[in-house]
Amino acid sequence: MSVTFAIFFCLFSLSNALYKQWIPDTNFENVSNWDKGRVPCANDRVYFQHDQKASVYVQSTHSIVEMYLPMDGELILAFGAGFAGSEGGSDPGCERGGDRITFQDPDRYQWYDPTLWRAASTPDDLENGRFQFSVHEESVPCEHDDVIFRPDSSFRVSTDSDVSRIPLRSVSIMEKKFSREEEFARYLQSGSGKLQFHGSGTVQVTNSRCSESSGCDCGNTANHERICAALHQHSQCPDLECLSPLTPIGHCCGICGAIVSLEYSPDFNVESYRNRLLHLFLSLPSYRGVRMAMSKVSRPQSFSDSASRRMSPEIQVVLQEEGSGSKAEALAWEIMKDIQSQGSSLGIVKGEVQTSTGSHASGQGGSVDGGMIAGAVIGVLLALVGLGSLVVLFTRGMIRVPGMSSLQFVKKDSDLDNLGDSIDKGFDNPMFDTSPHLPADLHGLYSGSEALKGISITNSGVHFVNPAYDETDFTA
Repeated sequence: MSVTFAIFFCLFSLSNALYKQWIPDTNFENVSNWDKGRVPCANDRVYFQHDQKASVYVQSTHSIVEMYLPMDGELILAFGAGFAGSEGGSDPGCERGGDRITFQDPDRYQWYDPTLWRAASTPDDLENGRFQFSVHEESVPCEHDDVIFRPDSSFRVSTDSDVSRIPLRSVSIMEKKFSREEEFARYLQSGSGKLQFHGSGTVQVTNSRCSESSGCDCGNTANHERICAALHQHSQCPDLECLSPLTPIGHCCGICGAIVSLEYSPDFNVESYRNRLLHLFLSLPSYRGVRMAMSKVSRPQSFSDSASRRMSPEIQVVLQEEGSGSKAEALAWEIMKDIQSQGSSLGIVKGEVQTSTGSHASGQGGSVDGGMIAGAVIGVLLALVGLGSLVVLFTRGMIRVPGMSSLQFVKKDSDLDNLGDSIDKGFDNPMFDTSPHLPADLHGLYSGSEALKGISITNSGVHFVNPAYDETDFTA
């Protein structure tokens, strides 16, 4: 008994798949499916376009004057549902009857529209409205997700795609679950299947789970532009209050809040870590209103050689909040503290946080990121050592100051006047011939015995003595 439970838990923990439910329907009783914004009544004439393809679920009995059906379509009648002819007499709530009422175009619904799906961890969560926040790419069904079309409903969806296959774990239609590829392929070829699914992409059932404890990539990156275009058909990205909005990988709009990016080891388990954050932080009243989306993404790593460009997988934790995002940012820093103290035991190698206020920091699991700190310290030490070495070399005479003939000094006008305009402001260099323009005695510079103090005569020649050095070093 306990062994069976352990195996089940292990399998569950390896799966980061969700249940994704399709929202719109083509039901007869749905007012949004009619151009008048209401359900047909006894005095109405019902029209379906001649070339319209539609699968329409009818839940109850309706009285109408007449109905024009398309060439290719179906009416799915629930138990006790049907239609009755009407002479156009009085009908409560239908006093303004006699109108032509037309069924809306069902081809307007697209598979890659993130606003047409809702996600949850379990079917019960779907029923109870406990939906999960995701980036836009993952709002659309991912490769390992279970897709559910609501019971007692009909639908039609365009599967136009930038890839030929749309793999899913399973598909449930009219309370029938398809988990085998061959069985679902036969359904797609049926009359109902052709009316419900149309487009360039083929939906395929694989019945495969994500086998990686760190989670699996959603698989919708190739359709990112299509997803964002479908989103923007309804509305533009909202205006944000934060200073520096963030755009998570896989999202179409900026957000206020924070993004925590994780480098992980083989010991990391995405479901366990998700539960840790939910129970340790997001359950606190101080973080009420903060939404979290966690998934594996691939960040492009750029190199000088474009051929060396590769994708690096990481865990992206998106923390989003209405308004300035201050609570989401505070939560991100709490998560970083948790990573620094417990990251190594959780399989987290390194964490990096970005916030919509412009702050940025990184840290390693079990310790603060020492790379940048060590680099700064070493740089300062090297600079100090280099400066000290220059001072020592200068004082010991191993580095000489350039000769006066190669430098120009600016003196006050009063000093220059004392020397006279005809005097060359240089001095005799014993290594070269004496300048004929230089007088033997420069009053005010060197004179008498003072001039001789700086000159030494040896067997090797005449040279100047620099008092900053030890003469014995040169005559030894």
